Amino acid sequence: MKSGIGIIIFLLAYLQMAAQETDSMKTNTLKEVKVKTVLSNVERMPSVVGTRIWSGKKTEVLNIDNIDANISEKTARQIFAKVPGVFVYDMDGSGNQVNISVRGLDPHRGWEFNIRKNGVLTNSDMYGYPASHYSMPMEAVDHIELVRGTGSLQYGAQFGGMLNYVTKEPDTTRRLGFETINSVGSFGLLSTYNAVSGRIGKIDYYAYYTKRVSDGYRANSNSDYDAQAFMLRYYISQRLKLTAEFARSNYVYQIPGPLNDSMFYADPKLSTRARNYFNPDIYVPSLNLEWNINSQTKLSVTTSAVLGARNSVQYDKPANIKDSINPLTMQYNNRQVDIDNFNSYTAEASLLHQYLLFNRLHAITIGTQLFNNDLRRRQLGKGTTGSDFDLTLVDPHWGRDMHFKTKNIAVFAENNFRLSNKLTVSPGFRWEHGQSDMTGYISYYDQQDLPNSIKHDFLLLGLNMQYDLSKATNFYAGIAQSYRPVIFKDIIPASVYEVVDKNLRDAHGYTAEAGFRGNANGLKWDVSVFHIDYKNRMGSLSMQNDTGAFILYRTNIGNSGTSGAEIFAEYGFSINKQIYMSVFTSTAFMNARYKDAFIKSGNTNVDIDGNKVESVPGIISRSGITLKLYKASISLLYSYTAKSYADALNTVTPSANGSVGLVPAYGLFDINTSYHVNPKMVVRFNINNVFNKQYFTKRPTMYPGPGIWSSDGRGVAISLGIKI
Repeated sequence: MKSGIGIIIFLLAYLQMAAQETDSMKTNTLKEVKVKTVLSNVERMPSVVGTRIWSGKKTEVLNIDNIDANISEKTARQIFAKVPGVFVYDMDGSGNQVNISVRGLDPHRGWEFNIRKNGVLTNSDMYGYPASHYSMPMEAVDHIELVRGTGSLQYGAQFGGMLNYVTKEPDTTRRLGFETINSVGSFGLLSTYNAVSGRIGKIDYYAYYTKRVSDGYRANSNSDYDAQAFMLRYYISQRLKLTAEFARSNYVYQIPGPLNDSMFYADPKLSTRARNYFNPDIYVPSLNLEWNINSQTKLSVTTSAVLGARNSVQYDKPANIKDSINPLTMQYNNRQVDIDNFNSYTAEASLLHQYLLFNRLHAITIGTQLFNNDLRRRQLGKGTTGSDFDLTLVDPHWGRDMHFKTKNIAVFAENNFRLSNKLTVSPGFRWEHGQSDMTGYISYYDQQDLPNSIKHDFLLLGLNMQYDLSKATNFYAGIAQSYRPVIFKDIIPASVYEVVDKNLRDAHGYTAEAGFRGNANGLKWDVSVFHIDYKNRMGSLSMQNDTGAFILYRTNIGNSGTSGAEIFAEYGFSINKQIYMSVFTSTAFMNARYKDAFIKSGNTNVDIDGNKVESVPGIISRSGITLKLYKASISLLYSYTAKSYADALNTVTPSANGSVGLVPAYGLFDINTSYHVNPKMVVRFNINNVFNKQYFTKRPTMYPGPGIWSSDGRGVAISLGIKI
């Protein structure tokens, strides 16, 4: 059922078209069926957009207005349903954060992606901690652009690719426009989004405020979220515009604690912690200048920053250790306080020029990117014995107080050569040069052994090609090198027994892909294959120091390779002018294996060559059907994720604390509906996880703690959107 749905949809589509062609003279029942272009929410990036070249790359553009998904809670499996292979990691409260990955990469806060908002980088610190803690409301998003790893040369070197959330545009037909979207739902969900926009003279503006609270699916999983943003765009001339943006997101999430397997199967709503909290408070200011120098040349210059803090206060112990009253003090134990302060500054400039050569129009883009980041990490602070969100220290000294400073410059260029009316080839390169320096204090560590410097010096090459069969159908293929820098957490010794390799190497490798995509006779498709070669993965080895004592050695443990196929197909047809139906499948098959790799197990090192990479299901498949009837729309979505392993040793039997063991396969049904009362009012009704499947997506080894984190069971949400 899971992997065969795509084939079924293809067959249905072609059978329908064949039936129309062969039986149109003798069949009355099909007379009213008119096949037309799919009214889909997924499109592809044009070959050239602004100062960027996307020809020959695998891309998706997801239009948020055209889907019935639960956007108030940012249900990622629904929003990204038509992107094959998106792994959704549910870990810290509905609506707070989108944690996804593609092609078997790590989904933790999307840190394998170059994540952007309106083209502005939002990763907290690309070299220190690339997770994206900024969380914008999905109600503010117009569409989402996703470019896979072969597009990495132009915007960053990430294996995952680029993920860009593009916000709604101002209502330029009036001086003041207003939009409000309000939602209520299960588990105490209350959400309001309010935006104003308009045009006054040469200035466009857009501003919003949003607030969302929820009790959460599990006990002790409350969340309180708010976000604000404003945008001012000044048209200096017809060719020159200046855009200033400021955005903030903030939430406090009560962390219900990890479970082990016996706890989860007894009661997935169970909480093992009532005093743990997480709070990212993030600011993203930016200034962008766009200049259409002439009809052939465009320039874009952007300066931006990611500022703010990632705060947590936790009794940070495994699931099988209770957080209970200490009989000696008659109080709870002191909690651990951790605070990261982000000071990440980025300047980017890119120029695109189109030119004639041999009577054909070609395009070249060149650009540069400057980083100056300072991540201060204070950890192992002795917090209070209380139960509320309180970052107060009872001892002013931190167990760890460090800085991770990075200065980096990148230069890129890519040229789109049109070799014929149908064939284009785009070679390119990216050069990265810089250094990250770690300094500071760790209470249990010899300070002479602590400083660590990592140099970034890479020349990355890429090549993409595209062959157009028609305006809507083409073959594409590409290969591009990528790398992932050694990040802050990789080089912090967790204990006095841990030693970090001073010669750590950044992970690097390449992504290769080839596919066939198009849109014809009511059928839209994109079928591709890919391979990711990932070298120098980080891990730990058991070794002996000079005295013969065993130590845990943090170093590069080996390589991995991930191969797979991605299938998207959607077939739509209208029965009459007011009734429309479509069916789709979005399926990925993945095989991720370690190569030439060793990892610590006990006091020995185990060869894991051929083992499956953790948290990579062999199949991720989502399929659905949508019926649009007059002003109403109803969508049924089935999502299936195959089993995966939690560790590189491929442990099957769960540990006592639930941190390792098999992650079982799961399948979920969602029903999403919308009704457009009139052009300015829409009502949405969503049922997530219709059959109340109890499941979990991953067994994390880091935040929010090792063990099982239950995903949400059945929930209902209803929202009302009004534009004035």
